[in-house]
Amino acid sequence: MGLGPAHVFEVEDKKNIGMSAEAELLDRAIPKGAVIVTLDERGRLMSSPEFADQIAKWRDTGTSDIAFIIGGADGIDPSLRARADFSISFGQMVWPHMLVRVMLSEQLYRASTILAGGPYHRA
Repeated sequence: MGLGPAHVFEVEDKKNIGMSAEAELLDRAIPKGAVIVTLDERGRLMSSPEFADQIAKWRDTGTSDIAFIIGGADGIDPSLRARADFSISFGQMVWPHMLVRVMLSEQLYRASTILAGGPYHRA
């Protein structure tokens, strides 16, 4: 059983109301029943194989959607962070959200490669 396609849903607080307004927009974009994963510097540090194993656990227990939440310039609203099922970190440094999107895409690719039995890096 492989991983399905990834979809990007971008929200923008055009009225510049703040994190809570952004959280409401993000909440509307999360598929019903999805596992919610925040990308947050306070999250769990994981290796690529550990990340692949976690995705496999969700896949193998029938999860059809995983919503990876990347906050804006001010981060993720505490109410949305509290609803997350899981939180991962790409380190304690703060990264621009567009760079985090690329880093997450790479890790999803590596996870799918690992789960398919292929090499995920040069040995």
